[in-house]
Amino acid sequence: MSFTLFPGTRLALALESLAGLSVGDALGAQHFIAPVDLSDPPPAPWEWTDDTEEACCLVAVLAEGDFDRDGFADLLGRHHDPYRGYGPGAVTMLRAIREGLPWPIAAAAAFDGQGSAGNGAAMRAAPLGAWHADSLAHAATQGARAAEVTHAHADGIAGGVAVTVAAAVAAAGRLDGHRPDLLGAVIAHTPAGRVRDGLVAAARLRGPSGAAGARSSGPATAGSVRVAEAANQLGNGARAMAIDTVPFAVWVADRFLGDYPGAIAACGSAGGDVDTTCAITGGIVAAYTGLDGIPADWLSAREPLPGWLAAATTAGE
Repeated sequence: MSFTLFPGTRLALALESLAGLSVGDALGAQHFIAPVDLSDPPPAPWEWTDDTEEACCLVAVLAEGDFDRDGFADLLGRHHDPYRGYGPGAVTMLRAIREGLPWPIAAAAAFDGQGSAGNGAAMRAAPLGAWHADSLAHAATQGARAAEVTHAHADGIAGGVAVTVAAAVAAAGRLDGHRPDLLGAVIAHTPAGRVRDGLVAAARLRGPSGAAGARSSGPATAGSVRVAEAANQLGNGARAMAIDTVPFAVWVADRFLGDYPGAIAACGSAGGDVDTTCAITGGIVAAYTGLDGIPADWLSAREPLPGWLAAATTAGE
């Protein structure tokens, strides 16, 4: 990559990724109310979940230099709404942070001292990757820093790194005009372990059509059987773990990189933790397509993002 990003461009890329993440999250959450037919979407508003709330906290602290983990932890503690779909472990941790427990202690104490291996760091990570589109290595480093605020387990951190890098790859491909080998780049920058193993398995599923540029940028022709096969082998997030969420979500983003509606439809058809797979995939794909890739009626149906985010990002310009 041979381009330079200025702060305003970085923020614009991050906000477009956040738009894709939040629309995917909000539409994906509708699947838990009733089956969604994307040709006749459910009535507005589509409420977003903890995925979007945490991503908004992340975007609010983006700035030059290393990711502000203390500021991020403070926002997570202050703004988290337990009724947005947080798991009980996350509620306990974020409440403790709100009450003054330092985030490294809170994260390390989770799950009887094992740390969280869940998909929470991954679900919010895409805007951070879009911000760092000019350096995949730096994106990986910052992705780990952001994940460690709530995830002390190696799998949880690796999930955050993988999605951060995926969005950086996608945004870079948009800027340089070349469709990237998304999975290959993500594998190269994800730490060794079970998440990376899942990504390697995802790359094998691509088969001959997985070469960069060979996948359709329009609606998928492989159909639900292909998506179902991938979900069966990689997981669909039903366990809410990084290992059963991130490989599938990145596989979908890789296959549908130029087709935001197709990517969201694929995640929806797979079932499982649909709001989170749609959020991860939507954030990555929107980093590549920009706002133009997101149907305008979907964007307007999504519940408005919190007012404090607009105030924070305007102040940071």
